[in-house]
Amino acid sequence: MFVDRAKIYVKAGDGGNGAISFRREKYVPRGGPDGGDGGRGGNIILQADKNMSTLMDFKYKIHYKAKRGHHGQGSNMHGKTGEDLIIKVPIGTVVIDAESGNIIGDLTEDGQQLVVARGGKGGKGNAHFTTSVRQAPRFAQQGEPGQERWIILELKLIADVGLVGFPNAGKSTILSILTSAKPKIADYPFTTLSPNLGVAYARSGKSFVIADIPGLIEGAHEGVGLGDEFLRHVERTRLLLHVVDVSGMSGRDPVDDFCKLNEELNLYNEDLAQKPQIVLANKMDLPEAQDNFKRLKETVERDGYKIFPVSAAARKGFEPVLNEITVMLENLPQSKKFVVEQEETLYSYTKKLSYEVRKDDGIYILEGSLIDKLLRMVNIDDPDSFAYLQKVLENNGVFETLKEQGIKDGDTVKIGALEFDYIE
Repeated sequence: MFVDRAKIYVKAGDGGNGAISFRREKYVPRGGPDGGDGGRGGNIILQADKNMSTLMDFKYKIHYKAKRGHHGQGSNMHGKTGEDLIIKVPIGTVVIDAESGNIIGDLTEDGQQLVVARGGKGGKGNAHFTTSVRQAPRFAQQGEPGQERWIILELKLIADVGLVGFPNAGKSTILSILTSAKPKIADYPFTTLSPNLGVAYARSGKSFVIADIPGLIEGAHEGVGLGDEFLRHVERTRLLLHVVDVSGMSGRDPVDDFCKLNEELNLYNEDLAQKPQIVLANKMDLPEAQDNFKRLKETVERDGYKIFPVSAAARKGFEPVLNEITVMLENLPQSKKFVVEQEETLYSYTKKLSYEVRKDDGIYILEGSLIDKLLRMVNIDDPDSFAYLQKVLENNGVFETLKEQGIKDGDTVKIGALEFDYIE
């Protein structure tokens, strides 16, 4: 089974907590604080692997979580960094943020890596919080939580040449002739339920990858049949081999088929319709094929494409096709990536701390990332720690904001689950 789209949840490791510790040694009566910092949490990293061909594994395991950082210790010993979690995906996987729909990265080379969730920073130990008036701080920072998100993995095959055509045009047989691939072949629509890949070798010694894209039908660009799932694979190819059944045995008109399939490509993505094409008039060994070929040849050449008469059943006419593909590929640019550099990803790991003040039933409530961070790092029961909390709030303009909103002596201020009386 071929699975080319999956949605997974990734959670990077939380940062380790900073330590609260004081130096206690013989002959050192007043040792200062020596709490070490917590370690950074592990990242979630996607890595392209040439040995994978589908996203099947992600249908059975959806949640992925990296290790958290170790806590700091005394004697200024920093916690160990959490182990990164490396998730292997097939080459050609596009990574999309599920919430925004934006592309995060495009893994197109074996071994290429992409960080999709950053581990949280480790908290600072109490050794960082000494001042001239606070010689023995009894508080430390907790580690920051690791990033978490839902992402979509979408596999787009990387092939030089894409075989396209309506069902039963003979694409799978042609792939087996041009390459060493052994696709399933039978006489019914959608025999090919997943794109097949094969490597073709020309007499010149050149080689290239061909992908047999499953049969398309009218309305494929709107998702009719399996069309929209398979059309995405055509986007990667540099050249299209458009296979047309010229026998007329199935009751279809070859010229009409040629025009309709190109229209489907255009409706799905205009860039697809602009890709170079080589048209293969297949089943030339059957009756009426000659007359139909003449009509098709006029239409194809009028549109600026080359056409080759072939017979997959008789295995005839394919040597000139291989030569033409080789020549055209030498003059065509390589496939473009969706995201060229990893630095261009959508992440902004350093968020600005913020807060807001709202009034509810006479109580002033402080909320926001600044407040959350302070609550993680301070010990309300410790006077030095509580004094540090108030100093940070003052430096960030929180008290001024409370005054602007009309706070008076004796009013209640709520920070997290804690409530305090405001005193000017």
